[in-house]
Amino acid sequence: MAKNLFVSAICAGIVAGLIAALLQFMFVVPALLEGELYESGARLHFVSGGSPQSDRGVPGLGSDWGRHSMTVAFNIVTYTGYGLLLSALIAYAALKGIATSARQGIIWGLCGFITVQMAPAIGLPPELPGTIAAEIGPRQMWWLGTILATASGIGLIAFGRSYLPLVGIAIIAIPQLVGAPHLDVFFGVAPPELAAEFATLSLGTAAAGWAILGYVAAETLKRLET
Repeated sequence: MAKNLFVSAICAGIVAGLIAALLQFMFVVPALLEGELYESGARLHFVSGGSPQSDRGVPGLGSDWGRHSMTVAFNIVTYTGYGLLLSALIAYAALKGIATSARQGIIWGLCGFITVQMAPAIGLPPELPGTIAAEIGPRQMWWLGTILATASGIGLIAFGRSYLPLVGIAIIAIPQLVGAPHLDVFFGVAPPELAAEFATLSLGTAAAGWAILGYVAAETLKRLET
């Protein structure tokens, strides 16, 4: 069983990590590099002749292959770790008599996306370089608490009986009602449109990565057990 979990996690992590990295190079990295131009002062916003406008121009990926290789490696390692957790949960559900097909694996993956990415992003969306935010400690605590609450809530919604799904909804809502730590003022050197685009693209690619992760993990586990 342990061998099957590791094999499925590695296979799913490599496939999802590579595809997620490709999507990031296509969509996220260009927005990130454009944000870095504002962070460094190479581009300025809100100061061009008193008009809140600045030229839009996405820089090329360049030839920083070391940085790009780290992006690919980080995605593979991260999704492999997520894949191990996801495979363990799918295997545990199988022991309880809940079989998971490859299609249902996509749902498992999207639940992972909701837990790890989407729910925390409601209070702490992905940030462009140069964004000034609250102290890192309180934000990390809120982020971790949100993940734990969302995971518990989704579990109760999916597998709970009687009134437990309602309890799960309430648990998911608690960190959002408490609210993430934020500064009392707004800071920003980049156009807000670019920041919103970066957050949307980041979450979109993460959702695709998680869906692929769940599909491959479930399919691999199914093949290894037959």
